[in-house]
Amino acid sequence: MKGSSWILAGGILALVGCTDVNNSGPTVSQAHLAVLPEGVLALAAPNQDLDAVRIDAVDGCYVYRHKGPVETTYLPLRTTEGRPICSRVKET
Repeated sequence: MKGSSWILAGGILALVGCTDVNNSGPTVSQAHLAVLPEGVLALAAPNQDLDAVRIDAVDGCYVYRHKGPVETTYLPLRTTEGRPICSRVKET
Protein backbone atom coordinates (compact mmCIF):
# COMPACT_ATOMS: atom_id res chain seq x y z
CA MET A 1 0.00 0.00 0.00
CA LYS A 2 2.83 2.42 0.84
CA GLY A 3 4.56 1.68 -2.45
CA SER A 4 1.53 2.53 -4.56
CA SER A 5 1.08 5.81 -2.64
CA TRP A 6 4.63 6.82 -3.50
CA ILE A 7 4.10 5.93 -7.15
CA LEU A 8 0.88 7.94 -7.26
CA ALA A 9 2.54 10.95 -5.59
CA GLY A 10 5.50 10.73 -7.96
CA GLY A 11 3.17 10.58 -10.96
CA ILE A 12 1.30 13.67 -9.82
CA LEU A 13 4.56 15.56 -9.29
CA ALA A 14 5.75 14.54 -12.75
CA LEU A 15 2.55 15.88 -14.32
CA VAL A 16 2.73 19.13 -12.36
CA GLY A 17 6.32 19.58 -13.57
CA CYS A 18 5.04 19.68 -17.15
CA THR A 19 2.88 22.78 -16.64
CA ASP A 20 3.93 26.33 -17.43
CA VAL A 21 3.90 28.19 -14.11
CA ASN A 22 5.02 31.50 -15.63
CA ASN A 23 2.08 31.59 -18.04
CA SER A 24 4.51 32.99 -20.59
CA GLY A 25 2.64 33.21 -23.86
CA PRO A 26 3.85 34.27 -27.23
CA THR A 27 5.95 37.43 -27.36
CA VAL A 28 4.32 38.59 -30.54
CA SER A 29 0.99 40.36 -30.57
CA GLN A 30 -1.78 38.07 -31.76
CA ALA A 31 -3.34 40.26 -34.45
CA HIS A 32 -1.81 41.07 -37.80
CA LEU A 33 -1.66 44.75 -38.66
CA ALA A 34 -4.50 45.68 -40.98
CA VAL A 35 -2.55 48.48 -42.66
CA LEU A 36 1.21 48.91 -42.63
CA PRO A 37 2.60 52.45 -42.38
CA GLU A 38 3.84 53.82 -45.71
CA GLY A 39 7.36 54.18 -44.31
CA VAL A 40 7.49 50.49 -43.46
CA LEU A 41 6.24 49.56 -46.93
CA ALA A 42 8.93 51.72 -48.49
CA LEU A 43 11.72 50.19 -46.37
CA ALA A 44 10.73 46.52 -46.54
CA ALA A 45 12.78 44.24 -48.76
CA PRO A 46 10.99 42.17 -51.39
CA ASN A 47 10.04 38.50 -50.86
CA GLN A 48 8.52 39.10 -47.42
CA ASP A 49 4.82 38.44 -46.71
CA LEU A 50 3.49 41.93 -46.00
CA ASP A 51 -0.05 40.59 -45.63
CA ALA A 52 0.79 38.97 -42.27
CA VAL A 53 2.85 41.44 -40.21
CA ARG A 54 2.84 41.89 -36.42
CA ILE A 55 4.86 43.93 -33.94
CA ASP A 56 7.00 41.93 -31.50
CA ALA A 57 5.93 42.96 -27.98
CA VAL A 58 9.44 42.44 -26.60
CA ASP A 59 11.53 44.68 -28.85
CA GLY A 60 8.94 46.60 -30.88
CA CYS A 61 10.22 45.32 -34.22
CA TYR A 62 8.02 44.20 -37.08
CA VAL A 63 7.88 40.48 -37.85
CA TYR A 64 6.25 38.75 -40.80
CA ARG A 65 4.80 35.27 -41.24
CA HIS A 66 7.09 32.99 -43.24
CA LYS A 67 5.54 29.78 -44.53
CA GLY A 68 8.40 27.35 -45.01
CA PRO A 69 8.29 23.79 -46.35
CA VAL A 70 8.19 22.32 -42.84
CA GLU A 71 6.76 24.98 -40.53
CA THR A 72 5.30 28.46 -40.38
CA THR A 73 7.21 30.93 -38.23
CA TYR A 74 7.61 34.67 -37.73
CA LEU A 75 10.82 36.32 -38.94
CA PRO A 76 12.05 39.90 -38.51
CA LEU A 77 10.88 42.24 -41.25
CA ARG A 78 14.06 43.58 -42.83
CA THR A 79 15.14 46.37 -45.12
CA THR A 80 16.95 45.78 -48.40
CA GLU A 81 20.21 46.27 -46.44
CA GLY A 82 19.22 43.50 -44.00
CA ARG A 83 18.43 45.69 -40.98
CA PRO A 84 15.32 44.95 -38.90
CA ILE A 85 12.46 47.44 -39.10
CA CYS A 86 11.33 48.55 -35.63
CA SER A 87 8.57 50.79 -34.34
CA ARG A 88 10.65 52.13 -31.45
CA VAL A 89 14.31 52.79 -30.78
CA LYS A 90 16.14 50.01 -28.91
CA GLU A 91 17.26 50.92 -25.41
CA THR A 92 20.92 50.39 -24.66
